[in-house]
Parts: sequence; structure tokens; C-alpha cells
Amino acid sequence: MTVPEALIAFCLAAGLLTITPGLDTALVLRTAAVEGPRKAAMAGAGVCLGTIIWAAAVAFGLGALLETSKLAFDVLKWAGAAYLLWLGLNLIVRPRERFEVAAAGPVARGVSAWDWFGRGVLNNLLNPKAGVFYVSFLPQFVPAGVPAAPFMLLLGCLHAAMAVPWFGTIIGATRPIAGALQKSAVVRWLDRLTGGVFVGFGVRLALERR
Repeated sequence: MTVPEALIAFCLAAGLLTITPGLDTALVLRTAAVEGPRKAAMAGAGVCLGTIIWAAAVAFGLGALLETSKLAFDVLKWAGAAYLLWLGLNLIVRPRERFEVAAAGPVARGVSAWDWFGRGVLNNLLNPKAGVFYVSFLPQFVPAGVPAAPFMLLLGCLHAAMAVPWFGTIIGATRPIAGALQKSAVVRWLDRLTGGVFVGFGVRLALERR
């Protein structure tokens, strides 16, 4: 896989992941509805920073190992493939019936925009699934012969950049988007589509050679 091919494949997969509703989307939606667009934008910016921090931790924690150790590569490959397959099959077989905006937790009125920025960072960093997913997901997009750590960090920054227009969209259209995400058919479709992508990448990762 060449660098352009890796970037295109990652952007397609990460773009789908970005629009699939989760805790970060719930936080921005609820903040926009209750606190207004400015504080929602700060919460979204905090989420993006959290994404970059996760990417940096994974990149520099795994980069050196992946470049020097065949054992580390094999362990990560099989663990990552198993996790992606498990995650994908669960989304396909048991998609959610509803996206719970309340999952983001209570929205406290009267706090500053910077408080919402900090909450966005913590909302992302305190979700261990984000770290596990990045450990499984990022390494398979590193082309042969390319330094792993800086390339994975670049991918993480691209993922964070994709969230900016998405958060801008849901802030600007809070009510219709929140309404669409309450429809069972929409949530099931997104979950199954995302699950299919995860299964595909899990199989691809299992077949990958160092």
C-alpha cells in the first residue's frame, strides 16, 4: 500500500467513524441545544484535542516497537484484528435502536466556554474505547518503509480535522440532526455500515504481513 492509498483508505474509514454517533457527538449536540453554538464549538475543539492526544500516545508508544519487533507486530496484528472483527460483528448483529444524547451526561448551565473545552478533552480521553480502537486501527494504515510514529500521528490529526466540519454541521443544525439520530432506522443503518467497514479492516489486518 502506497502513502496516497493509505491516506485515502484511512480518510474513508475515519470519515464514517466520525459521523457514527457516539459520546463525543452526544456532548456537542447537547451543549449546542442547551448552552448555544459557541460553547458547543469549544466542546468540539476539546474533543479534537483529545483525539490528537490519543493518536500521539499510540503513535509514539507503538511506533518504535512496530519498526523493530516482529513479535510486537504479530501480537498487535492478531489482537487488533480480533477486536475489529468483534466490534464490527456486534454492530451488524446488534445495532442500536436509538442514539441516546443523554449518554453525554448532565449539561451544567452557567459555566464558561473554556470549561466546555476542558470537558470535551476529558470526554474523549476518559473513554478507554478510543485508546483501544486507535491501537487496533492506526497501525494498519502505515505503508511499508514509512516511519510509523509520525505517520500515525498524521492520521490522528487528519481524524481530528474531519471532526471539525462534522461538529460545525451538527451545531448549525442541532434540531434536525438530533431528530434524525433519534430514528431507529438511521441509527441501525449507520451501525451496520460501520460494522461492515470494521469487519473488512479486521480481515485485512489479519492477512497483513510485516
